[in-house]
Amino acid sequence: MHLYKTSNGNILKVNGRYYFINQPWDFIINRDNLIEYLFNLSDEGNIITEAQADHIISSYLLPPIGQQEVWAAGVTYLKSRDARMEESEDSGAADCYQRVYEATRPELFFKSLPHRVAGHNQKVNIRKDSTWDVPEPELTLFINKYGNIQAYTIGNDMSSRSIEGENPLYLPQAKMYERSAAIGPCLYITEDPISLSTAISMNIYRGEQKMFDDSTTLSRMKRTLPELASWLFKAMDFEHGAFLMTGTCVVPDNNFTLKKNDIVNITIEGIGTLTNTIWVK
Repeated sequence: MHLYKTSNGNILKVNGRYYFINQPWDFIINRDNLIEYLFNLSDEGNIITEAQADHIISSYLLPPIGQQEVWAAGVTYLKSRDARMEESEDSGAADCYQRVYEATRPELFFKSLPHRVAGHNQKVNIRKDSTWDVPEPELTLFINKYGNIQAYTIGNDMSSRSIEGENPLYLPQAKMYERSAAIGPCLYITEDPISLSTAISMNIYRGEQKMFDDSTTLSRMKRTLPELASWLFKAMDFEHGAFLMTGTCVVPDNNFTLKKNDIVNITIEGIGTLTNTIWVK
């Protein structure tokens, strides 16, 4: 099932039917057995037509986040490790990424407060003081306050590779700034854990020209999703739950950098597509 947050109420899609849910977002999602709760809500009625749902979603869609923080995991794929090592070679810090990739403890970092998060069809930023910028497509977990994965969405972890490559201590500036994160278009809630064969793809357009197109699957990830979630909750509490981006294995070539008005499309099988326009902050 798919749950959309809009400024005109929430839309639930279950087995091809659409339901209007006029309850606070955090009240709905931050619970155990979310899928059971949503099935019960659909049994209560409030059915709307597909045309009504499409109108509400296309006109009033918001990022599927309430009061949750957004965190991110790094170096969870081999390709990501290699890219981070390449960008940090001149700083002498390349070896630290190899160590993180092999370590028991993952790299986790704070990404964004909710009011800085962009949604589907909204703008994300690159920094004026950066010369090498990329989007990073990532399966993103919604983890409730009890530390249990309840839903999935698509994340765009915007990154300044020039700033991060200059010095690993600059990671916060490379990763955390206004509209440096996007999630959406919805929450995907499923009875079984998401399949490791799930495909993640990204393309980037500059005008009519396709600048990049690549894909991978979750099976390429070195760490498990429950493992990453457990490390995030190991020494912190999240009253409203949290979102966790789980790393990327789709990285543009080193000679590519984003420019203003580029269009980034990230698709994850079963969830949908997250589209963002690049802006400069």
